[in-house]
Amino acid sequence: MLDDGFSRVAAIDCGTNSIRLLVADVNPATGELRELDRRMTIVRLGQGVDKTGMLAPEALERTFAACREYAEVIREKGADKVRFVATSASRDASNREDFVRGVLDILGVEPEVITGDEEAELSFTGATKELTGRDDLAKPYLVVDIGGGSTEFVVGDDQVRAARSVDIGCVRMTERHLVRDGKVTDPPTPEQVAAMRADIEEALDLAAKTVPLREAGTLVGLAGSVTTVSSIAQNLPEYDTEAIHHSRVSYDRVREITESLLKSTHAERAAIPSMHPGRVDVIGAGALVLLSIMERTGATEVVVSEHDILDGIAFGIATKAAEEA
Repeated sequence: MLDDGFSRVAAIDCGTNSIRLLVADVNPATGELRELDRRMTIVRLGQGVDKTGMLAPEALERTFAACREYAEVIREKGADKVRFVATSASRDASNREDFVRGVLDILGVEPEVITGDEEAELSFTGATKELTGRDDLAKPYLVVDIGGGSTEFVVGDDQVRAARSVDIGCVRMTERHLVRDGKVTDPPTPEQVAAMRADIEEALDLAAKTVPLREAGTLVGLAGSVTTVSSIAQNLPEYDTEAIHHSRVSYDRVREITESLLKSTHAERAAIPSMHPGRVDVIGAGALVLLSIMERTGATEVVVSEHDILDGIAFGIATKAAEEA
Protein backbone atom coordinates (compact mmCIF):
# COMPACT_ATOMS: atom_id res chain seq x y z
CA MET A 1 0.00 0.00 0.00
CA LEU A 2 1.47 3.34 -1.06
CA ASP A 3 1.50 6.35 1.24
CA ASP A 4 -0.75 9.26 0.25
CA GLY A 5 0.67 11.37 -2.55
CA PHE A 6 3.08 8.68 -3.79
CA SER A 7 3.07 6.85 -7.12
CA ARG A 8 5.12 3.75 -7.94
CA VAL A 9 6.83 4.44 -11.23
CA ALA A 10 9.46 2.93 -13.52
CA ALA A 11 11.78 5.22 -15.47
CA ILE A 12 14.06 3.92 -18.22
CA ASP A 13 16.78 6.00 -19.87
CA CYS A 14 18.41 4.54 -22.95
CA GLY A 15 21.48 6.43 -24.08
CA THR A 16 24.36 5.83 -26.45
CA ASN A 17 26.48 3.78 -24.06
CA SER A 18 24.13 2.47 -21.36
CA ILE A 19 20.52 1.72 -20.51
CA ARG A 20 19.32 2.38 -16.97
CA LEU A 21 16.27 1.63 -14.86
CA LEU A 22 14.85 3.33 -11.78
CA VAL A 23 11.82 1.95 -9.94
CA ALA A 24 10.73 4.30 -7.17
CA ASP A 25 7.87 5.60 -5.06
CA VAL A 26 7.65 9.31 -5.81
CA ASN A 27 5.75 12.20 -4.24
CA PRO A 28 5.99 15.15 -6.64
CA ALA A 29 4.44 17.59 -4.15
CA THR A 30 7.15 17.08 -1.50
CA GLY A 31 10.01 16.16 -3.83
CA GLU A 32 10.47 12.78 -2.10
CA LEU A 33 11.81 9.84 -4.08
CA ARG A 34 12.10 6.43 -2.40
CA GLU A 35 14.31 4.25 -4.53
CA LEU A 36 13.28 0.58 -4.88
CA ASP A 37 15.64 -0.51 -7.65
CA ARG A 38 18.26 1.30 -9.71
CA ARG A 39 20.45 -0.50 -12.22
CA MET A 40 22.58 0.13 -15.28
CA THR A 41 23.69 -2.06 -18.18
CA ILE A 42 26.34 -1.10 -20.73
CA VAL A 43 24.83 -1.95 -24.12
CA ARG A 44 26.69 0.42 -26.50
CA LEU A 45 23.53 1.08 -28.51
CA GLY A 46 25.43 3.83 -30.33
CA GLN A 47 28.13 1.47 -31.59
CA GLY A 48 29.19 2.81 -35.00
CA VAL A 49 26.22 5.21 -35.37
CA ASP A 50 28.49 8.23 -35.91
CA LYS A 51 30.02 6.45 -38.94
CA THR A 52 27.17 4.36 -40.39
CA GLY A 53 24.06 6.28 -39.37
CA MET A 54 22.47 2.97 -38.29
CA LEU A 55 22.00 0.99 -35.08
CA ALA A 56 24.07 -2.21 -35.36
CA PRO A 57 22.08 -5.51 -35.10
CA GLU A 58 24.29 -6.73 -32.23
CA ALA A 59 23.83 -3.40 -30.39
CA LEU A 60 20.05 -3.72 -30.73
CA GLU A 61 20.14 -7.28 -29.39
CA ARG A 62 22.22 -6.23 -26.35
CA THR A 63 19.69 -3.47 -25.67
CA PHE A 64 16.68 -5.79 -26.05
CA ALA A 65 18.30 -8.30 -23.66
CA ALA A 66 18.56 -5.56 -21.02
CA CYS A 67 14.94 -4.55 -21.70
CA ARG A 68 13.78 -8.12 -21.02
CA GLU A 69 15.62 -8.09 -17.68
CA TYR A 70 14.10 -4.70 -16.79
CA ALA A 71 10.58 -5.85 -17.73
CA GLU A 72 10.89 -8.61 -15.13
CA VAL A 73 12.04 -6.16 -12.43
CA ILE A 74 9.15 -3.80 -13.22
CA ARG A 75 6.65 -6.68 -12.89
CA GLU A 76 8.20 -7.86 -9.61
CA LYS A 77 8.09 -4.36 -8.07
CA GLY A 78 4.55 -3.69 -9.26
CA ALA A 79 5.21 -0.41 -11.04
CA ASP A 80 2.22 0.28 -13.26
CA LYS A 81 3.41 3.60 -14.70
CA VAL A 82 6.37 3.24 -17.07
CA ARG A 83 8.18 5.75 -19.26
CA PHE A 84 11.02 4.86 -21.63
CA VAL A 85 13.14 7.78 -22.82
CA ALA A 86 15.65 7.29 -25.62
CA THR A 87 18.37 9.82 -26.26
CA SER A 88 21.24 10.56 -28.60
CA ALA A 89 21.96 7.32 -30.50
CA SER A 90 18.35 6.60 -31.42
CA ARG A 91 17.83 10.20 -32.56
CA ASP A 92 20.61 9.77 -35.12
CA ALA A 93 19.80 6.32 -36.53
CA SER A 94 18.09 5.65 -39.86
CA ASN A 95 16.71 2.31 -38.62
CA ARG A 96 15.26 3.63 -35.36
CA GLU A 97 11.89 1.98 -36.14
CA ASP A 98 13.51 -1.43 -35.48
CA PHE A 99 14.47 -0.12 -32.05
CA VAL A 100 10.99 1.29 -31.36
CA ARG A 101 9.22 -1.96 -32.33
CA GLY A 102 11.56 -4.09 -30.22
CA VAL A 103 11.08 -2.00 -27.08
CA LEU A 104 7.30 -1.89 -27.54
CA ASP A 105 7.14 -5.69 -27.87
CA ILE A 106 9.17 -6.27 -24.71
CA LEU A 107 8.02 -3.50 -22.35
CA GLY A 108 4.60 -2.56 -23.70
CA VAL A 109 5.54 1.11 -23.97
CA GLU A 110 6.89 3.01 -26.92
CA PRO A 111 10.27 4.67 -26.43
CA GLU A 112 10.04 8.44 -26.56
CA VAL A 113 12.91 9.73 -28.65
CA ILE A 114 13.30 13.10 -26.96
CA THR A 115 15.16 16.17 -28.14
CA GLY A 116 18.41 17.30 -26.56
CA ASP A 117 16.59 20.21 -24.91
CA GLU A 118 14.02 17.90 -23.33
CA GLU A 119 16.85 15.66 -22.16
CA ALA A 120 18.54 18.66 -20.56
CA GLU A 121 15.40 19.72 -18.68
CA LEU A 122 14.83 16.22 -17.29
CA SER A 123 18.48 16.03 -16.19
CA PHE A 124 18.21 19.41 -14.48
CA THR A 125 15.10 18.39 -12.55
CA GLY A 126 16.62 15.10 -11.45
CA ALA A 127 19.93 16.65 -10.39
CA THR A 128 18.68 19.77 -8.58
CA LYS A 129 15.36 18.77 -6.97
CA GLU A 130 17.09 17.72 -3.74
CA LEU A 131 19.52 20.69 -3.68
CA THR A 132 16.67 23.07 -2.85
CA GLY A 133 17.33 24.98 0.36
CA ARG A 134 21.07 24.30 0.51
CA ASP A 135 22.93 27.52 1.32
CA ASP A 136 26.41 26.13 0.58
CA LEU A 137 25.80 25.92 -3.17
CA ALA A 138 25.52 29.18 -5.09
CA LYS A 139 22.90 29.63 -7.79
CA PRO A 140 22.43 29.48 -10.68
CA TYR A 141 23.32 25.84 -11.21
CA LEU A 142 24.96 24.71 -14.42
CA VAL A 143 24.09 21.04 -14.88
CA VAL A 144 26.23 19.13 -17.38
CA ASP A 145 25.21 15.60 -18.35
CA ILE A 146 28.12 13.95 -20.20
CA GLY A 147 26.58 11.04 -22.05
CA GLY A 148 27.87 8.62 -24.65
CA GLY A 149 26.77 10.54 -27.74
CA SER A 150 26.07 14.04 -26.48
CA THR A 151 26.48 16.39 -23.55
CA GLU A 152 23.59 18.44 -22.23
CA PHE A 153 24.10 21.87 -20.69
CA VAL A 154 21.34 23.49 -18.66
CA VAL A 155 21.46 26.53 -16.43
CA GLY A 156 18.79 27.59 -13.96
CA ASP A 157 17.76 28.34 -10.39
CA ASP A 158 14.53 26.58 -9.47
CA GLN A 159 13.58 26.44 -13.14
CA VAL A 160 15.49 26.05 -16.38
CA ARG A 161 16.71 29.30 -17.92
CA ALA A 162 18.59 27.95 -20.93
CA ALA A 163 19.57 24.54 -22.32
CA ARG A 164 21.61 23.15 -25.17
CA SER A 165 22.72 19.71 -26.32
CA VAL A 166 25.96 19.26 -28.29
CA ASP A 167 27.51 16.13 -29.83
CA ILE A 168 30.52 15.56 -27.56
CA GLY A 169 29.74 12.35 -25.67
CA CYS A 170 32.46 9.99 -24.46
CA VAL A 171 31.66 7.24 -27.00
CA ARG A 172 31.33 9.65 -29.93
CA MET A 173 34.64 11.37 -29.09
CA THR A 174 36.40 8.02 -28.65
CA GLU A 175 35.13 6.60 -31.95
CA ARG A 176 35.81 9.83 -33.83
CA HIS A 177 39.33 10.50 -32.56
CA LEU A 178 40.85 7.57 -30.68
CA VAL A 179 40.11 4.57 -32.92
CA ARG A 180 42.61 3.36 -35.51
CA ASP A 181 42.09 0.21 -37.62
CA GLY A 182 39.01 -0.69 -35.62
CA LYS A 183 40.71 -0.51 -32.21
CA VAL A 184 41.13 2.17 -29.56
CA THR A 185 44.70 3.50 -29.58
CA ASP A 186 46.41 2.36 -26.40
CA PRO A 187 47.29 4.96 -25.18
CA PRO A 188 46.18 7.76 -27.55
CA THR A 189 48.78 9.91 -29.24
CA PRO A 190 49.19 13.61 -28.35
CA GLU A 191 47.89 14.43 -31.85
CA GLN A 192 44.72 12.41 -31.26
CA VAL A 193 44.12 14.12 -27.92
CA ALA A 194 44.71 17.55 -29.46
CA ALA A 195 42.20 16.82 -32.24
CA MET A 196 39.64 15.63 -29.69
CA ARG A 197 40.22 18.73 -27.56
CA ALA A 198 39.69 20.99 -30.60
CA ASP A 199 36.41 19.19 -31.37
CA ILE A 200 35.24 19.65 -27.77
CA GLU A 201 36.18 23.35 -27.76
CA GLU A 202 34.19 23.90 -30.95
CA ALA A 203 31.14 22.26 -29.35
CA LEU A 204 31.55 24.41 -26.23
CA ASP A 205 31.52 27.50 -28.46
CA LEU A 206 28.19 26.24 -29.80
CA ALA A 207 26.77 25.58 -26.33
CA ALA A 208 27.85 29.03 -25.13
CA LYS A 209 25.68 30.68 -27.79
CA THR A 210 22.60 29.44 -25.92
CA VAL A 211 23.74 28.77 -22.35
CA PRO A 212 25.67 31.41 -20.34
CA LEU A 213 28.39 29.00 -19.23
CA ARG A 214 30.37 31.52 -17.18
CA GLU A 215 27.40 32.71 -15.10
CA ALA A 216 27.15 29.46 -13.12
CA GLY A 217 27.43 29.65 -9.35
CA THR A 218 27.74 25.85 -9.01
CA LEU A 219 28.77 23.27 -11.61
CA VAL A 220 26.83 20.01 -11.17
CA GLY A 221 28.13 17.02 -13.13
CA LEU A 222 26.11 13.94 -14.07
CA ALA A 223 26.54 10.52 -15.66
CA GLY A 224 29.18 7.80 -15.73
CA SER A 225 32.21 9.78 -16.87
CA VAL A 226 31.80 12.28 -14.03
CA THR A 227 30.92 9.73 -11.35
CA THR A 228 33.87 7.55 -12.37
CA VAL A 229 36.24 10.52 -12.11
CA SER A 230 34.88 11.11 -8.59
CA SER A 231 35.44 7.48 -7.65
CA ILE A 232 39.06 7.72 -8.85
CA ALA A 233 39.56 11.02 -7.01
CA GLN A 234 38.43 9.36 -3.78
CA ASN A 235 40.53 6.21 -4.38
CA LEU A 236 37.44 4.08 -3.74
CA PRO A 237 38.08 0.32 -3.45
CA GLU A 238 34.91 -0.24 -5.49
CA TYR A 239 32.19 1.86 -7.07
CA ASP A 240 30.19 3.34 -4.17
CA THR A 241 27.10 5.38 -5.07
CA GLU A 242 26.72 6.87 -1.58
CA ALA A 243 30.32 8.07 -1.46
CA ILE A 244 30.06 9.54 -4.96
CA HIS A 245 26.68 11.28 -4.66
CA HIS A 246 27.21 14.97 -3.85
CA SER A 247 30.98 14.55 -3.61
CA ARG A 248 33.07 17.49 -4.79
CA VAL A 249 36.09 17.18 -7.03
CA SER A 250 38.48 20.09 -7.53
CA TYR A 251 39.62 21.34 -10.91
CA ASP A 252 43.21 20.40 -10.10
CA ARG A 253 42.20 16.82 -9.28
CA VAL A 254 40.11 16.51 -12.46
CA ARG A 255 43.09 17.71 -14.50
CA GLU A 256 45.46 15.20 -12.84
CA ILE A 257 43.05 12.31 -13.39
CA THR A 258 42.33 13.27 -17.02
CA GLU A 259 46.01 13.54 -17.88
CA SER A 260 46.67 10.18 -16.23
CA LEU A 261 43.78 8.43 -18.04
CA LEU A 262 44.87 9.78 -21.42
CA LYS A 263 48.40 8.44 -20.89
CA SER A 264 47.37 5.04 -19.57
CA THR A 265 46.89 1.71 -21.32
CA HIS A 266 43.69 -0.33 -21.45
CA ALA A 267 45.08 -2.70 -18.81
CA GLU A 268 45.99 0.18 -16.46
CA ARG A 269 42.53 1.71 -16.73
CA ALA A 270 40.85 -1.67 -16.30
CA ALA A 271 42.82 -2.20 -13.09
CA ILE A 272 41.23 0.85 -11.42
CA PRO A 273 39.01 -0.76 -8.71
CA SER A 274 35.96 1.45 -9.30
CA MET A 275 36.07 1.28 -13.12
CA HIS A 276 33.10 -0.34 -14.85
CA PRO A 277 34.40 -2.65 -17.62
CA GLY A 278 32.20 -0.86 -20.16
CA ARG A 279 33.86 2.48 -19.46
CA VAL A 280 37.51 1.43 -19.78
CA ASP A 281 37.89 2.58 -23.39
CA VAL A 282 35.76 5.74 -23.20
CA ILE A 283 36.64 7.23 -19.80
CA GLY A 284 39.59 9.25 -21.14
CA ALA A 285 37.37 11.08 -23.60
CA GLY A 286 34.66 11.60 -20.97
CA ALA A 287 37.15 13.03 -18.46
CA LEU A 288 38.52 15.40 -21.13
CA VAL A 289 35.01 16.70 -21.81
CA LEU A 290 34.59 17.41 -18.07
CA LEU A 291 38.00 19.09 -17.80
CA SER A 292 37.30 21.26 -20.85
CA ILE A 293 33.95 22.35 -19.38
CA MET A 294 35.60 23.29 -16.08
CA GLU A 295 38.23 25.33 -17.90
CA ARG A 296 35.62 27.09 -20.03
CA THR A 297 33.37 27.95 -17.06
CA GLY A 298 36.16 28.77 -14.61
CA ALA A 299 34.71 26.27 -12.10
CA THR A 300 37.07 25.44 -9.24
CA GLU A 301 35.16 22.24 -8.47
CA VAL A 302 32.36 20.03 -9.72
CA VAL A 303 29.55 18.76 -7.49
CA VAL A 304 28.87 15.19 -8.57
CA SER A 305 25.30 13.87 -8.65
CA GLU A 306 24.13 10.29 -9.01
CA HIS A 307 20.62 11.64 -9.55
CA ASP A 308 20.02 12.70 -13.10
CA ILE A 309 17.67 12.20 -16.02
CA LEU A 310 16.25 8.98 -14.50
CA ASP A 311 15.08 10.87 -11.43
CA GLY A 312 13.72 13.66 -13.64
CA ILE A 313 11.73 11.11 -15.65
CA ALA A 314 10.37 9.56 -12.43
CA PHE A 315 9.25 12.96 -11.09
CA GLY A 316 7.61 13.67 -14.45
CA ILE A 317 5.62 10.40 -14.44
CA ALA A 318 4.44 10.99 -10.86
CA THR A 319 3.51 14.62 -11.54
CA LYS A 320 1.40 13.58 -14.52
CA ALA A 321 -0.27 10.82 -12.46
CA ALA A 322 -1.13 13.32 -9.69
CA GLU A 323 -2.61 15.76 -12.21
CA GLU A 324 -4.78 13.03 -13.74
CA ALA A 325 -5.94 11.64 -10.39
